[in-house]
Amino acid sequence: MTSSQPTLRAPRENWHPAAPAAGTMTAVTFREFGGPQVLQAESVPTPAITPNEVLVRVCAVSVGRLLDLVARSGRHPYAKFTFPHILGAEHAGTVAAVGSNVDAVSVGDRVATFPVVTDPACPMVQAGYDELSPTLEIIGTHRQGAYAQFVAVPATNVFPVPADMSPVDAVAVALAGAVAMNQLTRAGFEEGQRVIVQGAASALGSTTALLARHLGGEVIVSSRDSSKRERLRQLGFDSVLDSAAESFVGDARTAFGGRGANIVIDNLGDPVLWSKGMDTLAPGGAMVSSGAFLGHQVGVNLQRLYSQGQRIIGVRTGNHAAAVRLWDEVGKGFRSVIDRTFPLTSAAEAHRYVESSSNVGRVALLVD
Repeated sequence: MTSSQPTLRAPRENWHPAAPAAGTMTAVTFREFGGPQVLQAESVPTPAITPNEVLVRVCAVSVGRLLDLVARSGRHPYAKFTFPHILGAEHAGTVAAVGSNVDAVSVGDRVATFPVVTDPACPMVQAGYDELSPTLEIIGTHRQGAYAQFVAVPATNVFPVPADMSPVDAVAVALAGAVAMNQLTRAGFEEGQRVIVQGAASALGSTTALLARHLGGEVIVSSRDSSKRERLRQLGFDSVLDSAAESFVGDARTAFGGRGANIVIDNLGDPVLWSKGMDTLAPGGAMVSSGAFLGHQVGVNLQRLYSQGQRIIGVRTGNHAAAVRLWDEVGKGFRSVIDRTFPLTSAAEAHRYVESSSNVGRVALLVD
């Protein structure tokens, strides 16, 4: 395995010192579905914590497409909000208070939160499939989130952040890193395998590609946008392909020395891109999907699928085991990439920026 430190960087924010929480805090909320303009900064009560929770003083929080933009618009397929609602899943900050049953972390610790919360007694959780549990809740979706100065989270969901890591860098992997690890794990990834990541300029795509490379994979990344392909090259990827090109399948096999891919990761759902991805798969290979922004229906050649022993795997999100493995790799030097940061009170502007699909990597809000 090799350490993978991306070269495309953005300004970082310092960790805040632990501070007692006042009765109220500043948060960005929305009280109705709509465009970015529905996001408004206001004063709200600081959340109380239960005996098994910690109160995190937020330093940075991610702006995600599904969990933030789609949710704000009212089109999130799983969420039902009670207004006013606070978005914000992936976040990092300083522990400001701990519940009476918490002894694993202390006030002042620098932590990042894995925002997928489940009941440990659930059979699906006990089987290692937290992401499929009917008890699953996501901070910022089913619970109030971290577009705020403080957020209450289960103590089991926070992970210590290495001393040399900024809160913004921690945000870049807090959820996307766990999803990427789960994608690779479910696909049976092993060091040396050949991996294609379609749409690799997205926050999840770039994290998945960087993680596969960090773990010793031979990685091809793709984008239909020439400027994004150039930025992917800046991240150190040698094989950067135009997924819209007619020659994509041949180009991919050439880059892999005439062989097919062991794993193709496609979080887009575009039928044409999906077909090209399937055409690049080697016998025994796996196609992994964790998103369908560009379409919900794709074609599958079942005869080829069973004849070549290939697999199609859906991965809804990360799970706790994947998060544990992810933070172990962070300790070994794994980092993802931040495209741009905005102040918390400029959340609407950040949403517009992500909606424009201009980013390569994660966009984050910095919280004073």
